[in-house]
Amino acid sequence: MRRSFTLCSIVVHAAVITAALIAQVVADGALPSPHRPTIFDTSQFMPVDILMPKPRVAAPARTSDTVSENAAPLVSPTGVTQETGREDEVSSPPAGSVIGIESGPPPDITGVGIPAAAPPPPPEPAAPIRLHSGMKAPVKTADVAPVYPLIARQAHIQGVVILEAVLDAQGRVESVRVLRSIPQLDRAAVDAVQQWHFTPALLNGQAVPVVMTVTVNFTLQ
Repeated sequence: MRRSFTLCSIVVHAAVITAALIAQVVADGALPSPHRPTIFDTSQFMPVDILMPKPRVAAPARTSDTVSENAAPLVSPTGVTQETGREDEVSSPPAGSVIGIESGPPPDITGVGIPAAAPPPPPEPAAPIRLHSGMKAPVKTADVAPVYPLIARQAHIQGVVILEAVLDAQGRVESVRVLRSIPQLDRAAVDAVQQWHFTPALLNGQAVPVVMTVTVNFTLQ
């Protein structure tokens, strides 16, 4: 049955197509008119101005009146004197002068007026050195006893304050620094040592500044 249905469908389609073709051939009517071609109207275009280059202007021709820089002058210069014929003669020197020696006061050869050279700067002081066995140790020549502070005395504070003193080449005390401190006694010890005086320390026979250690003993009687 399926096969018969397929055959019927083919027959129906063929009949429809055949009828359509016959209808187009048999139909009576006018043919369609062709499309009108597009015509461009030149009046609708915008005019464009084209700038033409300016004509070149010819350079003016050089006239014959132009004077060269190297041309000889046409007018004689002013201020030129007439030649006398004695230009080659040497004028005689004035009376009392010697040929070959300039006249005038003799040059100053004594050195007067020449600024003196600046004196050399003083030598920088030598740095103090630590006192050692190869030196001649300074000897105390002026001794000042420390003032025992009243507060330390009342509190029965006693002991030894160790200081480091810097002596200059003349044996004067320049500065003092505390090495071993007793707070209530340090100020009195420093004030006393700053008033001491020593003989100069000697190194190879020369006086030199030194750094030495001194002690101040505070004892209650």
